[in-house]
Amino acid sequence: MRHVNEADVEWSETEREETHFRRKQLSSAAGDNDLGTSLYELPPGGASWPYHFHTANAEAVYILHGSGVLRTPDGETRVESGDFCSFSPDPDGAHRLHNDGDEPLRYLAMSTMRDTDVTVYPDSDKIGVYAGAAPGGDKAERVVSGYYRREDDVDYWEGEK
Repeated sequence: MRHVNEADVEWSETEREETHFRRKQLSSAAGDNDLGTSLYELPPGGASWPYHFHTANAEAVYILHGSGVLRTPDGETRVESGDFCSFSPDPDGAHRLHNDGDEPLRYLAMSTMRDTDVTVYPDSDKIGVYAGAAPGGDKAERVVSGYYRREDDVDYWEGEK
């Protein structure tokens, strides 16, 4: 059994424009690299990672406390404590959470941890590529990782002999 108490895990914080959250990577703290689980807290006005979907990893969130707005391809939906939302690894699974309330929004985010994945960001028309460690995994183990504008596509034979 892998075990960790969230009180023993330090928060990391990400803040960039409307993206603002605190995160505790629970599964990695417990030594589990097969199922990604993190505790997130969005302050009032804060939002999660930019609007995105994965091509290999399914994701889900379970709202623990507070309420907010979940953006998906179907539009915006109110979410609140007790709601569970799952996101398939395809364009239908695109998502982003925003805290439009007056108190912190806390939720668990879970993910399969397939180490080869492409993340698509529809708003900025870019992709993220990962191999060797899944998104949310150990960056030091990645053999390939980067973010690219989709318009930079080149022909397969370009630069080859």
